[in-house]
Amino acid sequence: MTATPTGYVTVIWDAKAKAGREADLKAFITAAVTPSRNDPGNIDYEAHEVEGRPGEFVIYERWETRAHLDAHLAAPRMQELVPQMLELIEGSVEDGIRLLRRFRPAR
Repeated sequence: MTATPTGYVTVIWDAKAKAGREADLKAFITAAVTPSRNDPGNIDYEAHEVEGRPGEFVIYERWETRAHLDAHLAAPRMQELVPQMLELIEGSVEDGIRLLRRFRPAR
C-alpha cells in the first residue's frame, strides 16, 4: 500500500462472517470503530453492512499518511484483535483489503 498523490491513504476492507457468526462479527466491528477513529491521523473510519447480504461488511478508512495507517495496524490493540477476527471471518484479513488511489478527470 502506498499513499495517494494528495498524501492521504484510503482503505476499503471487505469482510464476510463465517456461517453462524454474523452477529458476532457485527458486534466485533462495532466495538472497534470508535477506538480506530481516535487513532492519530484518522480522517474517516466508517463501518457498513452490505444491504441484502447478512454477514457481509465493508469498512471505509482514510488516514492522513501511510505512516498513520501503519501505526494503526501495528498498535497493540490491533495485534490482539486480529486472532479474534480470524475466528469470525472467512479468509484472511489481507484478502479483504483494497487501497484506493484518488484521481480526478481532466476538465
